[in-house]
Formats: sequence, C-alpha cells, structure tokens
Amino acid sequence: MNDRDAEISAFLETAGWRGASVTLLAKDASYRVYHRVTRDGARAVLMDAPPALEDVRPFLDIAAQLRRFGYSAPAILAEDVPAGLLLLEDFGDRTFTRILADPSEREWDEEALYSLAVDLLADLHARAPEIGFSAPPYDGNRLVEEADRMLRWFAPLVLGDLVSSDVAEAYRAAWRAAVPVMTDGPDTLVLRDFHVDNLMILPGREGLARCGLLDFQDALSGNPAYDLVSLLQDARRDLASGLETAMLARYRSRRNVADWNAFLRAYHALGAQRAIKILGQFGRQQGFFERTSYMVHIPRCWAHIETNVARADLGPVADWLDREMPSAFRRIPDPDRRLPASVSPEIKR
Repeated sequence: MNDRDAEISAFLETAGWRGASVTLLAKDASYRVYHRVTRDGARAVLMDAPPALEDVRPFLDIAAQLRRFGYSAPAILAEDVPAGLLLLEDFGDRTFTRILADPSEREWDEEALYSLAVDLLADLHARAPEIGFSAPPYDGNRLVEEADRMLRWFAPLVLGDLVSSDVAEAYRAAWRAAVPVMTDGPDTLVLRDFHVDNLMILPGREGLARCGLLDFQDALSGNPAYDLVSLLQDARRDLASGLETAMLARYRSRRNVADWNAFLRAYHALGAQRAIKILGQFGRQQGFFERTSYMVHIPRCWAHIETNVARADLGPVADWLDREMPSAFRRIPDPDRRLPASVSPEIKR
C-alpha cells in the first residue's frame, strides 16, 4: 500500500466505510480519479483529487449552490479538503451517453434527453441571477487564455514547430476583438462542462431533478450561451439532423431573451472559442501524456469552428486561421508527435 492508498483507507474508515470495496470508476482529463465504494449493499463515489494538483473546494461550493437551486448535484457524504478526498452520493451509471448508446433503451430517446437538459439550462439561467449565485468571472482574459491553448498545445503538433511570437500575438488580438461578442448580455452561472458525458438520469426523481449533474467544479459567472452551445455542439458526438435548431427554439420559448439575434451571435462565438479550446486540450493529452484516443474528434471540432466563426462574423479570427492554419493543417496530428519540453502543460485556473 502506497502513501495515497493509506490516506484513502484512513479517510474511508473515518467516514464510516471501513472495509469497503474500492474499484476504479472513471478518470477525466484532469488529475481527478473517481472510485466506486461499496459495502453491505451501500454505494458511494470517492473523488481522489491530489491536493498539489487539484482543489476540491470549488466542487463543494458549486454543488451546494446547485442543490440550493433544487437541482441534483451529488450530496457530500464526507470530506477531507486538505487531503483532496470527497465521498459523494452515487448517482449510478445512467449517463446520457450510455443511454444514447443503448439500443434497448425505450424510455429516453435523444430528443427527450436533450429536452430535459435544455429545460434545466433555461431554468438555471433565469433563476440563478434572481436567487443569487457566486462564481469567478468568465471574463475576456480567461476566454482569450482558453483560446490560446490551441496555439500552445495543438498547433505545434500539425505545424511541426511553435508559432512565432508575432503570429501568436496576432492570434490573441483576433480573439480579444471577439470578447465583446462573447460577453454580450447578463451573466449567469455557467457550469462549463455541460454535455451528455456529465448528465445522468436519476430514477425516482421528478421534473428537472431527474437530471443528475457532474463535473461542475470549474463553474464561472458568464454568458448563458456557453453551456447551451457546449450541450448542442458536442465535441464527441453528432446530434440528429435538426435537433440543434429544435433545442435552440425550445430554449428560446422558455426564456425571455431580450435580443435573440445577439444571443445567437454569442452562442456561435462561444461555440468557436470552446471548440478551439478543446483542440488545445486534446493536443495537450497527446503532446504530453501520449493519449491519442481523443484525436478522432478533431474533424468535428474543426467543423464547429469553421461554422461558428462564419455565423458569429468573427472576421479577425477567420483571417488568422486562413492565413496561419489553412485546411491542410486542420487535421488529426500524426500519433507520434509530441510537444517540446519548453512548452508547459500547466492549465491556468
């Protein structure tokens, strides 16, 4: 037993789960690892977030706010914040992703799942500012830094070298010019990883509480269009034809958006920003950790970027991409490409 195993064992004993079985449940793209803990028929989820690399306090904070709003965030059964260990309510295994992949599923089809998620977003976006919420700002500096991840972690894998400082600054200037579009309108609580992998169907609950919420620790205060586009333009899957348009109409019918055209422009601008950030995140996984499984999604990300940049009329971004990363470089990197030691894998928080 290594030191971390001993720490986890002591935590579970203190929490009343001595002798429980611990099995790996999931790893995400961060440093967090999730385990399922079982004992005498009872189940819980252990979040292992190494404190030198992750901070569990934002998860605790946002979970409490979501439950205060009446949504289904996991209850906290035990916590050791300095050790980076949380014991959470176990929501089971019925993620939207697994339901969508199950040919025997009869109760929930794609439209029903996305309708539930859109209804929850419309409710959250309307009520959070009225009730009051707390989260760091999703401001221009953060939006540009996220877009910059493509430049640092993806572009070198396909270009074969780091971009020059003047080319990098032109890229950042193009995204700074897009900030007024991306931040137009009143702010709300933005969960930031709102997509089918992080949404669950919870039996025995009614209304919006049927939708279990996961992976919201990076929530910020920002434009409500961000979570909507992250749901409806998923980097990992294609929606049925016409579903995105139908869900946008559903969202509009449930919210009083003062200027729908401005909202749609922000939706597409943030869709471009999110997809280009994801390119960087996928490049980071390959470039530092030799994880290439994400790369199959690169063509979809580029399709989202190209469509959204045009629809949001982000001229400077389009011009930079056409000049510095034309179509020949909008591809899956060779699997043996790695990032140089001079590039840092650090994700700025």
